[in-house]
Amino acid sequence: MMGNPDIVFQSYGRSCNNPAFFEDFYTIFMGKSADIRAMFANTNMESQRGLLRGGIMWLVMHARGMSDSKIRALGESHSKAKMNIHPSYYSLWLDALMETLYRHDPQFSPTLEQTWRATLKPSIDVITSMYD
Repeated sequence: MMGNPDIVFQSYGRSCNNPAFFEDFYTIFMGKSADIRAMFANTNMESQRGLLRGGIMWLVMHARGMSDSKIRALGESHSKAKMNIHPSYYSLWLDALMETLYRHDPQFSPTLEQTWRATLKPSIDVITSMYD
């Protein structure tokens, strides 16, 4: 399955206009593991939701050909030396994102899910490659 950043960009636009999108994402994501819940224990979630909004956009823009500097900055901040976000969490993050998109994008489908996953994979691979 090929990525298609334009289709993903449109899907994200349909979804993220509703502020509940970001609240739902964190409810779903934190529901995936006690470790994930613990990571956000002392987090200002309003700020965190703003960071998520921008972070997803950077992933999509990177897929559209934007320089990888923002992605590399995310990789750096999430690395073992900094926030220590283990690469194993990214599949849970992606699953939570897909579940949230199913709730908020009326056009979401299994095909669109595969397109989203294929589109974000190269960026996520850059971030996880920087863990060590």
